[in-house]
Amino acid sequence: MRSHLLNDTTAEQYRRSVTDGVERVAAKIATTERPFSGVTVDALAPAIDAIDLDKPLHDTAAVLDELEDVYLRDAVYFHHPRYLAHLNCPVVIPAVLGEAVLSAVNSSLDTWDQSAGGTLIERKLIDWTTERIGLGPAADGVFTSGGTQSNLQALLLAREEAKTDTLAKLRIFASEVSHFSVKKSAKLLGLGQDAVVSIPVDHDKRMQTVALARELERCKQDGLVPMAVVATAGTTDFGSIDPLPEIAELCEQFGTWMHVDAAYGCGLLASLKHRDRLNGIERADSVTVDYHKSFFQPVSSSAVLVRDAATLQHATYHAEYLNPRRMVQERIPNQVDKSLQTTRRFDALKLWMTLRTMGADGIGQLFDEVCELARGGWKLLAADPRFDVVVEPSLSTLVFRYIPASVTDPAEIDRANLYARKALFASGDAIVAGTKVGARHYLKFTLLNPETQASDIAAVLDLIAGHAEQYLGESLDRAS
Repeated sequence: MRSHLLNDTTAEQYRRSVTDGVERVAAKIATTERPFSGVTVDALAPAIDAIDLDKPLHDTAAVLDELEDVYLRDAVYFHHPRYLAHLNCPVVIPAVLGEAVLSAVNSSLDTWDQSAGGTLIERKLIDWTTERIGLGPAADGVFTSGGTQSNLQALLLAREEAKTDTLAKLRIFASEVSHFSVKKSAKLLGLGQDAVVSIPVDHDKRMQTVALARELERCKQDGLVPMAVVATAGTTDFGSIDPLPEIAELCEQFGTWMHVDAAYGCGLLASLKHRDRLNGIERADSVTVDYHKSFFQPVSSSAVLVRDAATLQHATYHAEYLNPRRMVQERIPNQVDKSLQTTRRFDALKLWMTLRTMGADGIGQLFDEVCELARGGWKLLAADPRFDVVVEPSLSTLVFRYIPASVTDPAEIDRANLYARKALFASGDAIVAGTKVGARHYLKFTLLNPETQASDIAAVLDLIAGHAEQYLGESLDRAS
């Protein structure tokens, strides 16, 4: 079994095996005609259930053959221009190369003696990002597994900075369309059910600062502690960006930690055209960025950034076997001192490879393209009487629903849209997401692929309308 260990004696076997895998994936990507095969759980599950994991195949070629049947053939391919559903981006080749390198070397980014140059590369990228944001010379941060972990760590720091022993008094303010991880973090941090105060949004799905000011004042009057305001720069459903400068003013006025969840909107940091949409983010105390959304990186690649590096000490724990206190005096850089994780992948390498190959302008150009695509899609929807579109996009998301000319019952229209989404997924021709606006069901395009064209959007809208009309026709037949 030692023949499977990667070392000096198996380097050639490693090269052959990885090359075989890469060639198969490359062939699959080159010939994929639809984003999904349409396979059902009931059809695929028996094939996987039938595999006996206690009877290995002893040959990577045979394993790859099997993988074709249980995964590659039916995977959801985000690179396809008609994958329009969630915040999943096609990935850039330099980052995929970085993934191959980091997996083989297998550095762990918790301590210097497990990563060496990896530590310094991650720190350089953190500095690069904080400079792009404008957080100032005392800023710092650390890579994380994703936006949920980044938000959790930011709110942990905010809780500690609030300096109160009565957790029940702490309040977090976030818009009604903020990410669910805000409420999840409050629960994990031991705060009460009422800890997260939902602030209404305006017509453009941006936090209403007048309502925020009112709630902050009420919090103070009730003897409670305004622990943090979470402003969103790119909401998951609408791509909306909260009014960051006004929120920053209120946070300063009430002495409240300002966190900006820019997991989606961080691509604007590299934008050549729309960087000004993030104005005000430089006043945040902490920021979440997901490079694996709008920087076109493979999952996972995220970071939490802070204005004051000293606040990261709230997440520090010294273990004698790992990062004893004496290492601080010896100026040995251990990233575990800043992180909620211990063992941690060298995900920063993917972004490093991307920047060193494409440059920030290259990333920004790609993100600008999808933002422009969304604007064109919005115009298309606004001019199409078959659809109701909710808001003009700030980033690259479109929320809309099919409105039949002959049906007025909102519940029946809901069912038609739900059916259309399900039928489209089952066909494999395209994949779209869904959400609710108020009590009604809507569909959603999340456009993160520069290869997607206006013609793709138009074609998918026709498919949606066709499926919805089929449902409504069958519904009328059943009713009669």
